[in-house]
Amino acid sequence: MTLAASLWSKLPAASLTIVDRGFLSYLLFHQIQTQGPNRHWLTRAKKNLQWRVRQRLGPHDGLVDLPVHRNLRRAHPELPATLPARAIRYHQRGFRPHTLLTSLLDPAAYPAAEIIALYHERWELELGFDEVKTHTLEREETLRSRAPARVRQEIWGLAIGYNLVRLEMARVAARAAVAPPRISYRHTLMCIRNFWLTAWLAPPGVLPRRLEALHDELALLLLPPRRSQRRCPRAVKIKMSNYPLKRLRPRKRRVK
Repeated sequence: MTLAASLWSKLPAASLTIVDRGFLSYLLFHQIQTQGPNRHWLTRAKKNLQWRVRQRLGPHDGLVDLPVHRNLRRAHPELPATLPARAIRYHQRGFRPHTLLTSLLDPAAYPAAEIIALYHERWELELGFDEVKTHTLEREETLRSRAPARVRQEIWGLAIGYNLVRLEMARVAARAAVAPPRISYRHTLMCIRNFWLTAWLAPPGVLPRRLEALHDELALLLLPPRRSQRRCPRAVKIKMSNYPLKRLRPRKRRVK
């Protein structure tokens, strides 16, 4: 919460911020809405969260009032007694029922089904982290630089390289008339690396033709469409170790 405090004032106007449950704070929600025009938030409610239903909007959709604790209001007098929000309850096959809380109160402008689908799109960010760490850096996440200025330079260089690969993916997706997620990031990265290994040997006049051939090659391997009704319940996975498992040898019995 302390590290992220400097980011909230930089949120753009007319935006929606999807907040993790670890950042669930009535003060934060109030700041997001009041420090800029048409700024909204969306999060998943915790189990023990209490509210009062003000109006029913649908079978599992309604306007609620989140009571602000008196100690929090004493520390921040600008907070109202209750924070208006919208509670949307849904249940996906293979998962427990969940409730989303948001400041998007208008059910006509913001249908519940679209809000639910948008909330699950936040996992695209986790896929982006995986593409950076697993494929771009090849599991070598440690920064080589030590000086703060060079650390920033290294991070910016990594971000620029990642977005350049994404730019080529968007161009290939437009040529193939498919959505950008159907272009493989790993396949694109490997082809671009191979392209640069031999590009310096080719005359400058043939580079445009070779770029066209690169785009045609990338369009050959399309990923299947994402499954909207995928069933993948959350479970605790066994942590893999790089070290072999040390097994205890059975002790020999001593015979007297």
